[in-house]
Amino acid sequence: MQYVDKIKAGYIEGAVSIVVNVILSAFKFWVGIITGSLALTADGWHTLSDSISSIVLIIAMKLMSKKADKEHPFGHGRWEQIAALFIAFFLAIIGYDFFREAIVRFGNKEMVHYGTAAIVVMAFSVVAKEALAQYAFYIARKTGNESVKADAWHHRSDALASLIVVLGMLFAQQFWWIDSALAAVVALFLFYAVFEIVKETVVKMLGEEPSRELIEKITAHIKATYHDNLQIHHFHLHDYVTQKELTLHVRLDKNMTIEKGHKIASEIEDYIQKDFDIITTIHMEPLESTISA
Repeated sequence: MQYVDKIKAGYIEGAVSIVVNVILSAFKFWVGIITGSLALTADGWHTLSDSISSIVLIIAMKLMSKKADKEHPFGHGRWEQIAALFIAFFLAIIGYDFFREAIVRFGNKEMVHYGTAAIVVMAFSVVAKEALAQYAFYIARKTGNESVKADAWHHRSDALASLIVVLGMLFAQQFWWIDSALAAVVALFLFYAVFEIVKETVVKMLGEEPSRELIEKITAHIKATYHDNLQIHHFHLHDYVTQKELTLHVRLDKNMTIEKGHKIASEIEDYIQKDFDIITTIHMEPLESTISA
């Protein structure tokens, strides 16, 4: 998918998320009022808070769409990763609140009483939020958009939160502690999601080794084209979202002219640009050299 489509998909996912979350939170506020349940009212606020992360996502998409300039020669694509970190931080806060509340409720041996309307609304919320999560995950897979992926985890966190309430409604009379236990499990799940989002985002921001598949394809092409007259090594990939920069070292025959070496390097750069849409910078070394600069 092209970069423009990636930006557009982020806008659409964010807009859909905001609309659905506002509608769901309104229903939760309604059942919270008619049942007098503070838990449902709090969950309504939690759902409404999801719209905040979606607004952040839309702002990030807007910032990403800016073209490269003198101050930012690699573009503004890393706003996507900054947004992903912000949403991860938001997820961490939610996870902490779940875990803290689980401990408090367990200590107080609290039981929750709900009506039929509350069960229907919360069950619908679980389905709707998981559908939103699947939609966002689908867009993230198609576009590679990290902030959309982070937003998908946020949708899932709310689906799990609503599921906890539903289970509490069904089993609270038999097991007073089940709401607390499930809240703690979901909190741990959220912390794991935060870890995965942060790890993946930080790795891309710091620079990473290209995938084995990419290295093997480039190596195979070079061997088929130039046989054993050169060697390549020292791959590093820098992902700026809107563009990717690859650096690698090429060992050439030390008796080769600079002109011929430059021609080979340019051919390799053109091949990688054409087949993988990656801009490459090549450092040349004599073939017999053992130095890896």
